[in-house]
Amino acid sequence: MTRPLADRIALVTGASRGIGFATARALAQAGAHVVATARTTGGLEELDDAIRAAGGTATLVPLDLRDVAGIERLALALNERYGRLDVFIGNAGLAGSSSPLDHYQPSEWEEVMAVNLTANWHFIRTLHSLFLRADAARLVFVTSGNAANARAYRGLYSVSKAALEVLARVYANETASTAIRVNLFNPGPTRTRMRAAVMPGEDPMTLPHPDEVAAAIVPMCLPTFGESGKLYDFRAGRLLSFRPPA
Repeated sequence: MTRPLADRIALVTGASRGIGFATARALAQAGAHVVATARTTGGLEELDDAIRAAGGTATLVPLDLRDVAGIERLALALNERYGRLDVFIGNAGLAGSSSPLDHYQPSEWEEVMAVNLTANWHFIRTLHSLFLRADAARLVFVTSGNAANARAYRGLYSVSKAALEVLARVYANETASTAIRVNLFNPGPTRTRMRAAVMPGEDPMTLPHPDEVAAAIVPMCLPTFGESGKLYDFRAGRLLSFRPPA
């Protein structure tokens, strides 16, 4: 079996379920040692069992992404143990509630922005030197069509994902002269618990399984993937340029 990510170290956030779980397992099957983070310890243990059953390896890191000190400790541990990081999947996210903008509680706004946006900046901040030490670091941030669709009552989630896209775009430009490649991935509607919570009347069996989505993310993590500053739209099945400014 070909393992194109053999000897690579991959960090996946939100790896206890859904797209994160499927992507972590797919990366391990491709040969990477997966460092999996999530708040749900039970989900991480299930992931570890799945990875080990397929002959892969993983390190489990229970972590709330609002814990900045925890992110910093993880970065230090990765530096001490590996001295580099080859793959980063910024997948963890919160959907937030459906509400008019003026009805959101500040605590909910801050929590969603902390997980969907600010945590990814902290990872960039603390892991940048490890990406530089890799011979072909590949970063993929999971976004949403909501970033470009200013739907009423989904403002918090939309704003967080739009800001994430700008964050990734800036980092792609800042690392253009390095071996780092930074891209976004829009899975579209997927059969996940988050989707079911937002769209309770939808038949989940009409949606792609997370394993199908993960299979499209893995090629973006390979050392041979040379694109940067692009958005892969899963439903369209192709890479797009970042959304132009309005």
